[in-house]
Amino acid sequence: MMSRRSILSMRNAQPVRIKDVPVVPVPEFRERVIRSVNEGGRISALFGVPRSRLAEGSLRSDGQRVRLFVVLAFDETGTLSLFSADVPSFYASLTPDCPQAHLFEREIAEQWRVVPKGHPWLKPVRFQVPFAGRSGKPAPKIGMTDFFRLEGEEIHEVAVGPVHAGIIEPGHFRFQCHGENVYHLEISLGYQHRGIEAALPGGPTNRTLHFMETAAGDTTAGHMIAFANAVEALCGSQTSPRALAIRAVALELERLANHTGDLGALSGDVGFLPTASYCGRIRGDFLNMTAAICGSRFARGLVIPGGTVFDIGDGLVRDLLNRLAAAEKDVTGAVELLFRESSVLARFENAGTLTRQACVDLGMVGPAARASGLSRDVRSDFPAGIFRFFNIPASVWHSGDVFARALVRWLEIQRSIEFVRGQLEQIPEGCSFTDPGNMKKQSLTVSMVEGWRGEIVHAALTDENGRFLHYKIIDPSFHNWFGLAMAMRGQAVSDFPLCNKSFNLSYCGHDL
Repeated sequence: MMSRRSILSMRNAQPVRIKDVPVVPVPEFRERVIRSVNEGGRISALFGVPRSRLAEGSLRSDGQRVRLFVVLAFDETGTLSLFSADVPSFYASLTPDCPQAHLFEREIAEQWRVVPKGHPWLKPVRFQVPFAGRSGKPAPKIGMTDFFRLEGEEIHEVAVGPVHAGIIEPGHFRFQCHGENVYHLEISLGYQHRGIEAALPGGPTNRTLHFMETAAGDTTAGHMIAFANAVEALCGSQTSPRALAIRAVALELERLANHTGDLGALSGDVGFLPTASYCGRIRGDFLNMTAAICGSRFARGLVIPGGTVFDIGDGLVRDLLNRLAAAEKDVTGAVELLFRESSVLARFENAGTLTRQACVDLGMVGPAARASGLSRDVRSDFPAGIFRFFNIPASVWHSGDVFARALVRWLEIQRSIEFVRGQLEQIPEGCSFTDPGNMKKQSLTVSMVEGWRGEIVHAALTDENGRFLHYKIIDPSFHNWFGLAMAMRGQAVSDFPLCNKSFNLSYCGHDL
């Protein structure tokens, strides 16, 4: 029987002391995670911190090498459960009883040489040196690993990437096929690993903002807001309503630009060129609105802890409202043209279907989860910043196919336009920046933001000097890549470009 002290309940971007995070025995840790997931929770973050980093005078040489921290999200109540366990070089894997832990456990094994015994498919995530283990052998080259294989005279294998046509990030896709039918897809990443998380302890430094802005370049606003919220929580500072409104406008413009671009790309994948060409241009209109605010189409240099670097004056408000009205008219015409075309719907419907239960089992987030009937949206479930006062309803559909993922994007475009218009028309008075001060010592916070791909999580721990002891980033792509693999089962291999674009996940956001 677990005691109340074995769980710490908290809210989004709430600071707590590290010593207040319960440390429970490994069997209890495992039991609690599995039970919580079965009761409706999900693993928002699972990561390890070497005990040598933790400033605890009571640490003994007891063979416990790494402390595992888990953050369990309960969407219905808007609460997070946080607890930890100290593990030696191995522990009983969660994955056989909790599939959504599978990639987290592979990452922990690779980073800290802690083996989850019983993991069904333990192999490198990013091909880092630590995965070589104690043998002293060099780490495998990126992409050089054992792949799942089906045997049989009529089974053939299709390998795609890591080099792709056009300007695109690298990733390797290995299909096991019978004719055109895909039995299994295995996705191998790691080509974009830049060591961002490893560079953050000891910060913030002059380079920290750059790392956060480029964690996933098409999600600059999302990651920067998550970082700023984390720092402000650890500083105990209050951000002005005006700054929160400007941040929210940047976040929703980022969503508008990417969703519009994705609908255009989906149109191109089925050969429907009118919407493809229109949306390519309209995406630029939304990006240019962001550039009008801060000089960068991708919102770089806009968000910092304490507020925003740039303000939005009255003249710019009027200009942005005019641009928004024009973009709304154009995107409405382009997307309605898309959804009226029967040949497009015939290609979208029943393609790459992912069931609601599969999304639950994998812990998926964002539009991909909402398209399968899961109402998961940080803006409404775990509101922070301006979203504590202005709610954007989650856009949900139920069929789980390419059509649903396209439709959810269109619903979100309409709601984001309405939200941005409302914020610009009633932007609060005041300043856009306030010095947040210094971060609290030996503290922890979990910051969540609904980026355009889904839930972004930044977990920050500080040391005895009030600097970063450990910093963990979970991009929504980390949760969702395996969802793409599941969606391809039973599909024609030729449908992969369409299914892949309907998820449009980030390689570099995965490879931090």
